[in-house]
Amino acid sequence: MSTELRDFLMLSYTELEALNLAAKEDRSKRLPAAEIQKKRLKYLTDETRIKAVTVLFSDLEGRLHMLDYDKKFLLKSFDNLTFDGSSIRGFTAQKESDLRLAIDWAAFYWAPGDIFGSGKVLVFGDVLGRDGKPFSGDMRGTLKTLSNEAYEKDGYTLNAANEIEGFVFAGLDAERHFHETGKFEYVNTGGYYHSLPGDPLRTFIDTVAEVQRAMGFENEKDHPEVAPSQFEINYSYGEVVAAADTIQLYKLICRQVATRLGMSVSFLPKPVVGVNGNGMHTNVSVTKDGKNIFWDANGEERLSKFGWEFIDRILTHGDDICLALNSSVNAYRRLDPHFEAPNQIKASAIDRGSMIRVPFGNERSARVEVRSVAPDANPYMVLLSVFKTGLHGTISSDPNIRQASRFLPDNIYDAIVHFRNSSWTTELFGADVKERYAELKQASADRCPRLLGTFVKAQEVQYHHEVYNQFLWNMF
Repeated sequence: MSTELRDFLMLSYTELEALNLAAKEDRSKRLPAAEIQKKRLKYLTDETRIKAVTVLFSDLEGRLHMLDYDKKFLLKSFDNLTFDGSSIRGFTAQKESDLRLAIDWAAFYWAPGDIFGSGKVLVFGDVLGRDGKPFSGDMRGTLKTLSNEAYEKDGYTLNAANEIEGFVFAGLDAERHFHETGKFEYVNTGGYYHSLPGDPLRTFIDTVAEVQRAMGFENEKDHPEVAPSQFEINYSYGEVVAAADTIQLYKLICRQVATRLGMSVSFLPKPVVGVNGNGMHTNVSVTKDGKNIFWDANGEERLSKFGWEFIDRILTHGDDICLALNSSVNAYRRLDPHFEAPNQIKASAIDRGSMIRVPFGNERSARVEVRSVAPDANPYMVLLSVFKTGLHGTISSDPNIRQASRFLPDNIYDAIVHFRNSSWTTELFGADVKERYAELKQASADRCPRLLGTFVKAQEVQYHHEVYNQFLWNMF
């Protein structure tokens, strides 16, 4: 179809980067919401080449949903956007289905037109109930509340950066077609740090890195990972809600780029048995008055007492929050000690089999790395679990809590039991949300083989929440 009559917005990658970095700075400075809203509404009004605004939100399992609003409609109705919550798994029943979207104008992004389509901008939304209050099933809103309270009450800024691994497989919709062949086809078998310029994996990584840079990610490094066709693209840390938004954008960008290259990206934790799986190492820190309060030049491993207590609380509740950090049947294949699996409930500066690692750092980079996180988990739930537990959880009386020889659950059924029986998860998520989430995970588990065996079963992939198939689920 000819596009010569269209004049929708198409900006260069350099222009996009400048706009996104400026918006990122506004957000990091915590400019008043009304001030940012006024600025964004003026931009949308003045920029005639924008046709639509894509509003993003996530369901209880972390699946990303997107609604495109005509720009002219949005400008008139942005304070009254509604949608049917009963169509979103884990949200509301049909009899109480209406939910609202409140646009978070600080979480505004300009996206490359060649990847996302011309004439569009992206913005995240907060889900509200009929009463206009934050909806309990919206983990983004719950995380945002935690972040704001920590800042207002204690002056804390919660920071996070995630190292997200994924696989690139040949063909479109490889996960959806897995049941036909029972295997995935690699696009590259070079291995760690090795991919020749111009080969499919390197082309994919380079393209994703370019898009991320344009969207203000502030990249650090990218490379092929240990397993064949595996990748990791690292970027700078940010305030916790922005960091979780970035995870959702990272995965969306990867999928968009892979599709345009005729390939598929998979964030299944263990799509191929016998090689390393995908992790989402979650690096966190807390700053106050511009200082990293995890840092202590004289502390053990140069970590402060505050930082070690943060770790002790997470270790104490390791079993409780395991289901939030490892949400799928397939995730428990990754917790295998033969592949640097972080399945030991302990902390270490060097042992990569530990649930928590204390990386070597300085005053700026001192942090805690939670390694037992799968990339298919809800990023808002992950960061809520880590920070609320680290700040407000209890500490075990066991003096050897950091060296204890305990292991995380090796199957989702045990993780569900720990999750359900824990009083801490009730405090974390509330009784209603906790039960809804546990039911979703139980339903996924019950549709998969209880004993997984040594090769990936089709059901693990078919009922994986990130390749959600509405038709398939409705057959049950």
